[in-house]
Amino acid sequence: MPLEFLRRKSPATGPAATPAAPAAPSRSRAAPLPEEAVAQDHQLRLTFSGKTSEGVRMKGGAEAMDSLPGMVVPLARSPVEVVEALDPGLGHASPTITHADEANLWLRARAGASPITRHGLFILESLDALDPAFDTFACALLDGDLDLGGYPEYASIVGGVAAHWDESTGDLIVRGVIGWGGRGTRGDTDRTGNRILAALLGNILETSGSLGVTALDRPVSGGSFSGVTCAHCGFEATGRAMFCPKCGMRLLRG
Repeated sequence: MPLEFLRRKSPATGPAATPAAPAAPSRSRAAPLPEEAVAQDHQLRLTFSGKTSEGVRMKGGAEAMDSLPGMVVPLARSPVEVVEALDPGLGHASPTITHADEANLWLRARAGASPITRHGLFILESLDALDPAFDTFACALLDGDLDLGGYPEYASIVGGVAAHWDESTGDLIVRGVIGWGGRGTRGDTDRTGNRILAALLGNILETSGSLGVTALDRPVSGGSFSGVTCAHCGFEATGRAMFCPKCGMRLLRG
């Protein structure tokens, strides 16, 4: 005899199920305010480094300024480019992009420079290691590689020698200047920079007309002597030096 009474009854055959209670209406609740805002971080770290050597006093004269590229050539990995001191009308030029007027002057003044030299000027002027109002700068790539645009990589060392006239004596003060940096750092760049700077100082001291190491003082503006003719030799000056680059006599404005 089949034991039908022991089987589980299906809802279709079982007694009528009790109807479910109607769902309570959902209440719209405002999302709780977060204790802290979810933020996406954006950071850009630029690291610029520069080094300058002691100053070397050299005899004044046109040959002293002409000898600057030769001090850099033995270490250069690119052609040496000489950048003259800025014209007095561009004295407020600065590579600081937040100062729009000064940055525009700087771009106009440096537009003709090569990517390597412009990179070096940007770093060294930003660090105040180079005074664009007084320094004549002989620049080249000294170590490292270039990117596809021809600009030095962050660990590449750019620099050379910077020179300004000592307006109290008419001598030329020359020093080695190097810089590197950008989006990144590398530990051995500092050691390489020390080696290159020592070599630059040695090249300066070995140059004919060198008078030895001297204390470095900030040059004091004496105004522009461009267009002033030397009363002794008739040489026409083209810079800020108060002494004639050809004969060393003091220049006098008419």
